[in-house]
Amino acid sequence: DIDDVGHKYYLELELEDVLDKDSTVNCTAEVLYHLGNKNIAPDVQFTLEGELKNTDEADNIFYNRVKSLEKELVAENTPDSHGNVPPEMEPIHLLAWVASGYVIWQNSTENTKFQLAQIKHVKQVKRSDEYLEFDYMILLHDMVSQEIIPWQMTVLWHPQHGVQVTQDSCQPKHVSG
Repeated sequence: DIDDVGHKYYLELELEDVLDKDSTVNCTAEVLYHLGNKNIAPDVQFTLEGELKNTDEADNIFYNRVKSLEKELVAENTPDSHGNVPPEMEPIHLLAWVASGYVIWQNSTENTKFQLAQIKHVKQVKRSDEYLEFDYMILLHDMVSQEIIPWQMTVLWHPQHGVQVTQDSCQPKHVSG
């Protein structure tokens, strides 16, 4: 406890590479949850011991595939009700996973535990520059309250510049796909 500031946690964890389950790195982190103001994201400082697998090749293959599509990519319900993600949708799913991590961090409190449950809908937005833009409607599962929360997020991505969530908002719970 830090008087009049908040609660600070010291964590030691092992991160597993999503693309290479045998590859792990150790991570230490400090997370500070601010007292009172729910609109301030927790402060996070972290250190990685080692590096995760380089994804440049896979990133470029995905980027070029999407850039060469005749029509903008559109998909629904990923993973499906059996937990399956079609192989061609795996990069879109990973992108949602990374972007939702940002949304989760920005909206976390000590009393929430959000997890990406599903991409309800995703639509590529046509752009004139080199970035790819996707408009996602995701479902976040709050493991504490057991609520499923629809969340809209607009995501920009380029293999050399990474992922950026340019807009996100919690949606009314009764919204359907």
